Amino acid sequence: MALRREPHVLVVGGSDSSGGAGIVRDIETISSVGVRTCLAVTALTVQTHDAVMEIQHSSPSLVADQMRAALQANEVAAVKIGMLATAEIIAAVACVLRENPQVPAVLDPVLASTSGRALLEAGAIAAMKRDLMPLCCIVTPNLPELALLTGSEPASDEDGALQQGQRLQAVGPQALLIKGGHASGPRSADILLRSDHEPIHFDTPRLAISMRGTGCMLASAIAAHLAKAKSLEDSVREGKLFVFEKLQKSRLNNHNVLRPAKQTHFPEFFP
Repeated sequence: MALRREPHVLVVGGSDSSGGAGIVRDIETISSVGVRTCLAVTALTVQTHDAVMEIQHSSPSLVADQMRAALQANEVAAVKIGMLATAEIIAAVACVLRENPQVPAVLDPVLASTSGRALLEAGAIAAMKRDLMPLCCIVTPNLPELALLTGSEPASDEDGALQQGQRLQAVGPQALLIKGGHASGPRSADILLRSDHEPIHFDTPRLAISMRGTGCMLASAIAAHLAKAKSLEDSVREGKLFVFEKLQKSRLNNHNVLRPAKQTHFPEFFP
């Protein structure tokens, strides 16, 4: 009974057998912030750090039932959503979110793996934009994801990214965090867009280090801080700092050095 009173983040996403991303990264990150987790598994994947070999989707009803059971069992203070795989699973997740409008949801729009394997069925992007994004307090696309979500070419500069972000925000997410890891320059800047607010930039030095699962980590850290009743802006700031410190520690452990600015700070892997 004691666990019920502790804030939890409900993680909705896919597994990664290699442990590099997905719900493994989510649980590690949320636990590091000092918040408990509960789960709704949307897919089982067979993958290494280099490739995805097989994906088995959960049934939409099973995903919804997992979510409802987690919400009943625990004091869920935030939801973190990653890999959803199909339009039917998206609809099931959206249904449960509509039943629990008081719980903030963070959506990391998982579309493809680094190796190029699609992790969201063709045609499901429209369902994500129409049915799910309006229910989320923040959506966290990187530049390639933002381009796919808006039917555009990847933005080549900040103005282009802002234009795409504003177009996506118009379909309903309460806030949008445009991740700048795929851009260039000495600083890695993420941009928070909210209606009736000026854009806010969160930037860190761009580090020459490759790590899978950074998108999972950032969205999970944001959700964990929301669960601790921090504001959205503070949650984003803390999440950005969390990922930067993880990358910096990994770089030091591997005895890497800073490289030219064209190196990517947040090499994304989805989920």
